[in-house]
Order: sequence, then C-alpha cells, then structure tokens
Amino acid sequence: MSQRPKSYRFVYPARFRKQRGGPVLVSFPDLPEALTEGDDLADAQEQAADCLGEAIAGRIVRGEDFPPPRAAARGMAPVVVPPVIAAKAALYLAVREAGISRVALARRLGIQEKDVRRMLDPTAPTKFPRLLEALSALDKRVVLEMQGTA
Repeated sequence: MSQRPKSYRFVYPARFRKQRGGPVLVSFPDLPEALTEGDDLADAQEQAADCLGEAIAGRIVRGEDFPPPRAAARGMAPVVVPPVIAAKAALYLAVREAGISRVALARRLGIQEKDVRRMLDPTAPTKFPRLLEALSALDKRVVLEMQGTA
C-alpha cells in the first residue's frame, strides 16, 4: 500500500470538453475509470460529482487504493466527492492506515462488526454522525469547508 498523506481532500480535478454539437465529456486524470458526460456544462458538473462518487465507491468495494487528488492543472475544474461517500472513503483509509480489523473497530465503538461493515459499504445508508464517531475512534476528524461560487 502506498504512503498516505496526513490529511486528505476529497476534491478531484476533472477535464470538461464540449463536443461540437454534442455533449460535454468529463474525465478524471487521477481516476481513469471515471468517465461521464452531460448535455451541457451544468448537467456535466452534476454528472461528474455522481461519477466521481461511484468511482471512489467502486474502489472501496474492490479494496483498492485510490490516489490522492492532484492539483488542478490549467483547463481543469475541481469536483467534490459527495459528502457521505467522502466520509466513508475517509473511514476506509483510516482503517487501512491503522491496520485494524472491522472487529477491532467495532470493539472500540461498542457495536457489532456488521455495523462497521455497513459503515464501510458505500451502498449502505449510514448516518453522518456515526461515520464521524468511527473516524474519531481512529484519531481522525472531518473538516468541512464552505465555498462560494463567485
């Protein structure tokens, strides 16, 4: 497993390319499997966030690493991983970094292993405070940032 940074931003740069007379294509250089399109730029941005979330979720399900996001290069725009998927990805990374089992984390949290399994499953609904509690048990915290569009 590759060395992980002390902090991790779940914002990936994407290329948005308008096709002549057609859709806007979206690709993520850090995640080559993440490709989507939209009818126009607004739709492409919405599709990009969904696609990015699915790419991260897929890597979690397969037990794969995912690269830290690079800085956006010229002609690229940042896309944010949906918040619950980002929290689940953070927990996934924290568990791997700590080198503990789901059973050990469950013990720390005073819950059953199946509950930890659900927390790590990107398709299972999990309340955000529960994810924050699990991250805290691994000495991690989530920092939210609000930005304006103008």
